[in-house]
Amino acid sequence: MTAILAGVDTGGTFTDLVLFQEGKLRVHKVFSTPHDPSQAILEGLQELGALPRLRTLVHGSTVATNAVLEGKGARTGLITTAGFRDVLEIGRQTRPSLYNLRVQKVPPLVPRARRVEVVERLNERGEVLIPLDEGSLEEALATLAREEVEAVAVVLLFSFANPAHERRVAEAARQRGWYVSASAEVLPEFREYERTSTLVLNAYVGPLIDRYLGQLEQALPAGTGLRIMQSNGGSISSAMARREAARTLLSGPAAGVVGARFVARASGIERLIALDIGGTSTDVSLVEGAITETTDGRIGGHPTKLPMIDIHTVGAGGGSLAWFDLGGALRVGPRSAGAVPGPAAYGRGGTEATVTDAHVVLGRLLPDAFLGGSRRLDVVQARQAVGRIAARLGASLEEAALGIVRIANANMEAAIRLISVERGLDPRHFTLVAFGGAGPLHACELAASLSIPRVLVPAAPGVLSALGMLVADVLKDYVRTLMLPIDQEQAQATVEEALLALEEQGRADLLAEGFAGERIQIERYLDLRYVGQSYELTIPFGGDCARAAQQFHLAHERRFGYSDPNEPVQVVNVRLKARGLVEPPVLERQPLQPEAVVQPLERRQVIFAGEAGPVAHEAAIYERSALVPGVQFVGPAIVTQYDTTTVVPPGWRARVDAVGNLLIELAGDGPAGVQQLQQQRRQPAQAASAQLAEEGSHVW
Repeated sequence: MTAILAGVDTGGTFTDLVLFQEGKLRVHKVFSTPHDPSQAILEGLQELGALPRLRTLVHGSTVATNAVLEGKGARTGLITTAGFRDVLEIGRQTRPSLYNLRVQKVPPLVPRARRVEVVERLNERGEVLIPLDEGSLEEALATLAREEVEAVAVVLLFSFANPAHERRVAEAARQRGWYVSASAEVLPEFREYERTSTLVLNAYVGPLIDRYLGQLEQALPAGTGLRIMQSNGGSISSAMARREAARTLLSGPAAGVVGARFVARASGIERLIALDIGGTSTDVSLVEGAITETTDGRIGGHPTKLPMIDIHTVGAGGGSLAWFDLGGALRVGPRSAGAVPGPAAYGRGGTEATVTDAHVVLGRLLPDAFLGGSRRLDVVQARQAVGRIAARLGASLEEAALGIVRIANANMEAAIRLISVERGLDPRHFTLVAFGGAGPLHACELAASLSIPRVLVPAAPGVLSALGMLVADVLKDYVRTLMLPIDQEQAQATVEEALLALEEQGRADLLAEGFAGERIQIERYLDLRYVGQSYELTIPFGGDCARAAQQFHLAHERRFGYSDPNEPVQVVNVRLKARGLVEPPVLERQPLQPEAVVQPLERRQVIFAGEAGPVAHEAAIYERSALVPGVQFVGPAIVTQYDTTTVVPPGWRARVDAVGNLLIELAGDGPAGVQQLQQQRRQPAQAASAQLAEEGSHVW
């Protein structure tokens, strides 16, 4: 038997597994085990019979993310240059919500008592102004020992220009047996506050990731390779993830974007909006050919400068709870029923109404088709939970269920607008790629709200993030701060020299992980800005600084609506990506059968929104495996499969393409179709606008 390649995505409710063996994909879902995520992984692999022949496991972990969001990281200390102890408190002195007089500042992960200073000082060129004082170092270490820290972040001023002092401090801290994270090793880049915050995050989650991955490595069969998904859309070795744990903070959502681009490209689609709706949250990202990255991310309100895919997240998912605020308004999320007890319909002890329960009441989730029929949804419990919301509203059961779905949709719609309309991009020019356990349930209604003309539902949407891990390359990011005018006489040589050093490091690291030279791809970038600006744009570097400056002016015009070619341009950082190319699974193309006619399994009553309220439609029920390439059908329809359910509302038509993706578009063409789309867009938006709970959103 051939070896098995597995991708595993640990979510708040389910752990998703995708196996690739002998050219075929197998999918599986098990309930997550939050107390020990590895337990669900091993259980799922055992049920699939994969453990004896497992060659490589690529894993997206939520351990680091949950530790930050729940405040359950390691007891962490910070060693910094004298005078910079309070940089975490001072931050950028910006208000997270300008007009909110009751805004609560996020407390730093390291309290002041565990932030210590050493006497030393470098200038911006890395020249020593004050030598490192060994006595102050010993005093700082003694203070942290008394505070019983488990991890230490070492961030000295201008260590990115000269790491000598920082290396000495890190070495002394490691001799104490602590988990040590030094900025010169993880993020040799300027901006003191963001660099400090990133290293504190790395130290805060490092011991947890180190222990978790160590246990997982021991539990896997001998010889199994373990790779961990990063926030930037690539994977790294388990050993590197244990050292630089903050790189995994957004690993699951990042894998979903990678998977969405993979399946969309197979259908010939380059411009897409990835919509990942899980049990707890909704992640959205916009892709125009290339995946968009950012180095200005936040996790739980804490900045991080490590590269990550530009993803916006809101607390709205299948398990999001419906509740009433102090003013009596109905809200949905960000609190979630999670895996335990889960929605009321799961029959695991949940009693509060969730979005999933609302879909059960509306007939959109079939009780006997959940997880391929392996589990049955409890309709009575779902109706009782939603019934309590209906009684409080003085509305019918169906009206309350539609209200819950509409409010959840409004939160999701706001997230999509933020990454598209608010950045000058028209969502009508994109395809909405819906995945996650609940993505296909909401996709068409969201598309109608945003005038998006087409929805793509992958063949295995519920486990697409796990598939994304299988197709992700091994990716390593490197950065070095330069700070020089791009038209300076020596700029070209200085930039080339810095990038060459990073390239040598990147190639060496990938060769050490077993990649042949021809499987290594190098990508070069420059962070550029106008002199005097406080933000940069990352521009691909083809080897010519003058050409890069021209590209910067054009990029600045696209992003901010203006540019000034007469202004001097500054090189802030050089960046390099070293990509180890993996052999991704190939989506097999099948001949189209446009003459094929598929008969529905049955027809059931399903509730949709009408102009005057809920309207029951007789919807056809299809099994996804019976939909051969080329087949077409119109809504209202429900498509069931093991890992999700797809809702095709009235007025939409669906077809299956050659790779098995389900493409759903408006049934009407021309002005009539546009009018229909606008009408559908107004209904949920008007009903939910007053209920939009902005405090239910957060940015990762």
